[in-house]
Amino acid sequence: MTEKTLYIVRHGQTDLNKQGIVQGRGMNTDLNAEGRAQANMFFNAYKDVAFDKIYISDLKRTQQSIQQFIDLGIPYEKLSGLDELAWGKLEGARSTPETKAAFLQMMRDWKAGMLDVKFEGGESPNEVQARQKEALATIMSHPEEKTVLVCMHGRAMRLLLCLLTEKSLIHMDEFPHQNLVLYKVTYDGSRFEIAEFNNAIHLQIH
Repeated sequence: MTEKTLYIVRHGQTDLNKQGIVQGRGMNTDLNAEGRAQANMFFNAYKDVAFDKIYISDLKRTQQSIQQFIDLGIPYEKLSGLDELAWGKLEGARSTPETKAAFLQMMRDWKAGMLDVKFEGGESPNEVQARQKEALATIMSHPEEKTVLVCMHGRAMRLLLCLLTEKSLIHMDEFPHQNLVLYKVTYDGSRFEIAEFNNAIHLQIH
């Protein structure tokens, strides 16, 4: 396989992000004003990168985050494998002591290696990684696409970074993120390496 550079970003802020409410795959929300400002800052910082292709999830908040790049004429493709993990019954629910406790218990279970555990109506980390492998196979099957922009979601991004760095999913929380933060990952033909970790410099330009 040929060399490739992936610029992987999380989508911009939505109102549910701001309120601390779990979104997940089932919530197709829009960016809020802050999210649009973040998208603008990211575009201004990276508009001169010669991206060959853009890959986004099926959820509109990812397309809204990088629409300005699409407007430059860069081809893009939606891959459902890049969608956020489905949190099932937790999605869109107001945070209560009960939901918070259930969420923290799930995090503990996952960290303990119980990677098939999921909320009712949701997905497990192993299920998400299975569809991410398909999405990654699609992205990597185009050797002519040397520099690629990928816009996805927080929890899913953590799982993808484990996949790329060949780490067990129990290490997912070692990849911090905020809205529209960048992980730049290079592929040398045999392995992936993180060149820029949790880069938010572009969000500090005002």
